[in-house]
Amino acid sequence: MGSNLYFAYGSNLSVARLRERAPSAVARGAARALGFALRLDKRGRDGTAKANLHPELGGVAWGAVYALDPGDWPHLDAAEPGYARFEIEVMLGEQRALAQTYRSEQLTRDAVASASYRQLIVDGARAHALPAEWCAWLERLPAR
Repeated sequence: MGSNLYFAYGSNLSVARLRERAPSAVARGAARALGFALRLDKRGRDGTAKANLHPELGGVAWGAVYALDPGDWPHLDAAEPGYARFEIEVMLGEQRALAQTYRSEQLTRDAVASASYRQLIVDGARAHALPAEWCAWLERLPAR
């Protein structure tokens, strides 16, 4: 994969969390993945639900784009067990950009996200100034 841009849509929206995993991360701005939907349906190691991207006609998933040094990708891959990295086209402002992101086929229908995990996503979304409607939608996602 050629791009050193990373599209974060889950807990890695938190700059502090991402920098623990990829110290070189530099935020480039809010972005959206057209044709994708965000769901909390990836089974985490702790049994709770984690964020995941799914192709969906007409869907929009908001997130943030970061620039990473190539040496950080193996560390980020290791921090994302159960996810596969792939390249995706995103809209960074009004410009198209290729970025790498993660999605999983390890799905769950019965797990719920932890409240602290959901809050990481919400706080990260706000920090990147994602649309208020998106942040409100994130806050309504089931968690316990």
